[in-house]
Amino acid sequence: MSSFKIFDIAGSGLSAQSVRLNTVASNLANADSVSGDPATVYKARHPIFQAVQQQIQGASSLDNQSEAAVRVSGIMESQAAPQMRYDPGNPLANAQGNVYAPNVNVIEEMTDMISASRAYQDNVEVMNTSKDLMLATLKLGQS
Repeated sequence: MSSFKIFDIAGSGLSAQSVRLNTVASNLANADSVSGDPATVYKARHPIFQAVQQQIQGASSLDNQSEAAVRVSGIMESQAAPQMRYDPGNPLANAQGNVYAPNVNVIEEMTDMISASRAYQDNVEVMNTSKDLMLATLKLGQS
């Protein structure tokens, strides 16, 4: 396996965690939005990750080379029912005086954000450590 594949793998992890952070930010930004219709209220979104491992074409079975990555296969909308609140003074309230709030749990979203942020930092550390090890390897012959 090439030493440079580690950058591809960590880079795919960075990209996936970036998508995760963006969906968390979207969920938090819309946590307090309301609607007069339960069908149009914002629904929490979460990325679906997929681990990818493929044999590299043209590689012999002795090489046993494969390509690994993390891919976002889609964004799933939550199916949980929106929260109904009685707020007759709200201009978006329906005839019964109810508004519908999204099903976003702010505590879960903050936990997800911290987890995604740390996973992103871990991928950056993998890239930095790999770079440092490669540079140290190149310096071995400079005596």
